[in-house]
Amino acid sequence: MKTISGGEAAYRVLKDAGVTTVFGLLGGSMLELFDAMYVNGGINYIGARDERAAGHMADAYARMNGVPGIVLGAQAGPGVVNLVTAVTEAYLAYSPLVVIAGAISRSDLGKDTFQEVDQVALFHPICKRSILVSDAERLPAMLMDAMRLAMSGRRGPVVLHVPRDLFAAQITQPNLGALSIPRMGAPERTDTNRIIEFLASAKRPVIVAGGGLKWSGGTTRLQSLSEYLQIPVVASTGHADVMPHGHPLYAGQGGPRGNRVASGLTRDADLILAIGARLAFNSTFHSHDYISAQAKIIQIDVEASAIGRYFPVALGIQADARASVEAIYNAARKLDTASWQAWRNDFQNDYANLLEERALEASDNSVPLRPRRALGEIRAALPEDVVVTLDTGNACLQAADRLALYQSPSLITPLDFGLVGFGYAAALGAQAAVPHRPVISIMGDGGFGFTMAELTTAIRHNLPVIAIVLDNGSWGAEKAYQQAFFAGRLLGADINSPPYDEYARICGAKGYRAEKPGELQAALTEALAERVPAIIHVKIDPAALSTLRNDLFTNTEEDTQ
Repeated sequence: MKTISGGEAAYRVLKDAGVTTVFGLLGGSMLELFDAMYVNGGINYIGARDERAAGHMADAYARMNGVPGIVLGAQAGPGVVNLVTAVTEAYLAYSPLVVIAGAISRSDLGKDTFQEVDQVALFHPICKRSILVSDAERLPAMLMDAMRLAMSGRRGPVVLHVPRDLFAAQITQPNLGALSIPRMGAPERTDTNRIIEFLASAKRPVIVAGGGLKWSGGTTRLQSLSEYLQIPVVASTGHADVMPHGHPLYAGQGGPRGNRVASGLTRDADLILAIGARLAFNSTFHSHDYISAQAKIIQIDVEASAIGRYFPVALGIQADARASVEAIYNAARKLDTASWQAWRNDFQNDYANLLEERALEASDNSVPLRPRRALGEIRAALPEDVVVTLDTGNACLQAADRLALYQSPSLITPLDFGLVGFGYAAALGAQAAVPHRPVISIMGDGGFGFTMAELTTAIRHNLPVIAIVLDNGSWGAEKAYQQAFFAGRLLGADINSPPYDEYARICGAKGYRAEKPGELQAALTEALAERVPAIIHVKIDPAALSTLRNDLFTNTEEDTQ
């Protein structure tokens, strides 16, 4: 029987499973796998300058294409430990990251060997499974199982630790075939009938749509259901791409990171149909300021433990989000929705007023630019097929509900981990996933500094991502709180950044600088046409900071200065 090295066996498993792109950083712990990719071809390798960035790239690649994101932690010890942040980010975003982590040879385990650390234990709390491969013959099956586990149920990262000697060992050539992922089905008919009964008695219904609809490919069906029933839709935090911008039934992102109209819908509703949405902290602050205390809540999620965890539910259903939307649509054929017309009209009037306010704030000609003027210029220049990645930070959190997004998926954010430094590396992974679409990363000046070296990765691998760096010279979110709650006593809040436009040109990319009204939109329009890696360094008003919680009780959303 033919034998091959463990490294080539791992390559064959990936290739047979349909993997076409992997991310990583070259290390000595799995050179046999790298050699197999070189010799056999068919898998594109994108080498990062830091393992953390490689993990974010694979995470975003997974979110865009709905497949496992593969990252090679090719150096045992420090290289693998560098992935902790990326794995945690994926874990809290429910992103199916699969880490093939190099480990020291089995004969050296427990001897305080060079670069030895208990990697398996380190990753246990931050992934679906962290497991050591102890037998070379088991490597192919365990790698296939890692991909299957990452994609099954509620998705998440899996870390497979492979000792150095297993990649060199000769094993039987595997024949595992294509990757098969089990899918959860639709609700039971009795549950669907109960949903229709709840809808029939409602006067102020709203759909809260979360990431589960994106993962299940259910966003177009969500739009059809909303249109058929004429129910407003609110997006959970970080998922503003569940419906097209400007759709007459779409309120945008709700909760403390969203807009007051969307938040008002969930606060005043008498029925909340939450589909693929956990109603968790980032979307609700666990507060009835954002979720009506009187509303009946129907919650549908692929993970049973999420249902009713933060707010009591009238009906909880464990089911696939897309299949659930389809089942509700088919069951609601004779539902009379006339009683919702006043509720719907009020919402549409309120949202029209909000859009007028945002148009006005985007016309502010102040110098330095205020963040919302900058975001307005970005919004005006965005093509409809754009993909946007965001970081965490003051300006980026304001951006989440102020962009014009028309396709799904088209927005990638750090979600619950609140990670600074995520956005640019994520944009490179997204660009690798959808090379035909423009990809823009919106970052703060501090956040971009975390991964600025990855500009060379973009150049080397021809990834024409545009980084828009909104420079307010500070760690803006923390500075806003120091100003608002600590009498303006600032320590560590102000930072200095190099001219990132000059840095781009030094590296071989395009560099632009925007300081006056109109310059950002012009630069972005030109950069989009160029289709090469670029940085637009935007100077924004350091005094225009927000505490990032919308005010439900006023008609304005003011920056604090």
